[in-house]
Amino acid sequence: MTTEFTSLNLRPELMQAISDLGYVTPSAIQSGMIPLMLTGVDVIGQAQTGTGKTAAFSLPILNNYIHQRFPQALILAPTRELAVQVAAAIEDYGKHLKVRVLAVYGGQPYGPQVNQLKRGVDIVVGTPGRIIDLMERKVLDLSMIKTVVLDEADEMLNMGFIDDLEFIIKATPTATRQTLLFSATMPDAIKKIGVKFMKEPQHVKIVSKEMTSDLIDQYYVKTKEFEKFDVLTRLIDVQKPELAIIFGRTKRRVDEITRGLKLLGYRAEGIHGDLAQQKRLAVLRDFKNDNLDVLVATDVAARGLDISGVTHVYNYDITQDQESYVHRIGRTGRAGKSGLSITFVSNNEMGYLRAIERLTKKEMKGMKPPTREEAYQASLAVAFDEIKRDLTDEKISAKLNKF
Repeated sequence: MTTEFTSLNLRPELMQAISDLGYVTPSAIQSGMIPLMLTGVDVIGQAQTGTGKTAAFSLPILNNYIHQRFPQALILAPTRELAVQVAAAIEDYGKHLKVRVLAVYGGQPYGPQVNQLKRGVDIVVGTPGRIIDLMERKVLDLSMIKTVVLDEADEMLNMGFIDDLEFIIKATPTATRQTLLFSATMPDAIKKIGVKFMKEPQHVKIVSKEMTSDLIDQYYVKTKEFEKFDVLTRLIDVQKPELAIIFGRTKRRVDEITRGLKLLGYRAEGIHGDLAQQKRLAVLRDFKNDNLDVLVATDVAARGLDISGVTHVYNYDITQDQESYVHRIGRTGRAGKSGLSITFVSNNEMGYLRAIERLTKKEMKGMKPPTREEAYQASLAVAFDEIKRDLTDEKISAKLNKF
C-alpha cells in the first residue's frame, strides 16, 4: 500500500492541489485505485461513501488531462447532490490545471448547461436522466470520452437507471474507453455491467472493517417511541455536538424532528427528496459553512453526501438494512478524527441491532440517556459560555466602557 501521495507520480499541478487541501496520506481505496487507473486498465472499486473514492478516480483522470474541444471524462452519479459534490471536488483537485467541469442534473434549467457545453467542457458529472436529455438535444457529444465512471452503481441500479446506463455507455468509444465502476455492494446486475462493458477489470475491495471506522464509538439507547424526541434533545444538550446528523426513516419524520428542534431554538434544518433542489443545496451549504449545528435527513437524501467535521450521528429510527447503517455512521469518524454514533432502539427492535453488530463485527454499548436535570445544567453552562463570549467581544466591550 502507498504511504504518501508523493510516491504516486502525479503531475505537479495535482500535487500542489493535494498539498493545498492538506492531504498527505492516501486512503486505502486511493492507494489501490490510483496506480491501477494510471496504467489505463478498467477497475471495479468496492467501497462505501466516505472512503475517499472521489479522489481515487478524479486524480488519475486529471493526471491524463489535455485541453480539447469535447468532454474527455464522464462521471455518472445517482443523485443531484452527489453530482454537485463530485464536480466541486474535481474543481478543487484540478484548480491548477484550469480544468472545465460541469455538473448536469434534473430540476435545473437547460439553458446554462447547454451554453456551457457549447463553450467547451473537459469533464461532465451528471445524473443519467439529464445526461440522456442533453445527448438527445445534440449538445452533449460523447465521441471523445476517454474515461467513464459509474459512481455508486448499486444506488443507480436501485433507482431504476440500468437501461439508461447501458444507453449512455454505448454512446462512448468502445475500443479506447477506460471504464471505472464504484459500488458499495456487488449484486448480479452490477457484475453484468462489468462483464458487458469492461475489459478484464481489476478489483479493489475495501473490507468491511475499514468501512466501519474504529474511530467511531457506537452506542444504543433503549427508548419508547413517545420518549425519543425528549431523549434526543437531552443528548444534544449534554454532548454538545459540533456538527450532528439525525437520521429519520421517512420524509414526514424528518419534517417532524426538524420542526421540533427549531421550535426549541436549535440551529437545525431537514433534507429529503421532496425538498426543491435549490433548498436542498442551500441547506447543505449552510451545514458545511457552520450556519447549522444539526442536519436531519433520510437515508436517500444523505447517500453520497461528502461532509467533513460531523462529530455525532443520531439514528432516531434504526434502519432495517444493515448496510444503510454503515453508510449512516460513515458520516462521522473521517480523516482520522473520532466520532460518536447513537442508535435509538425499542425492545422489539433489538434483533435489527444484533444483525447490524454481526455485519460491522463491532458490539454497540448500551447508553443511559441523561436526566432532565443533567440536560438543564448543560444548557445553563452553554448559556453562560455565550454570555462570557459576548462580554469579551471587542465591540460590546467598547460600548460598555462608555458607561
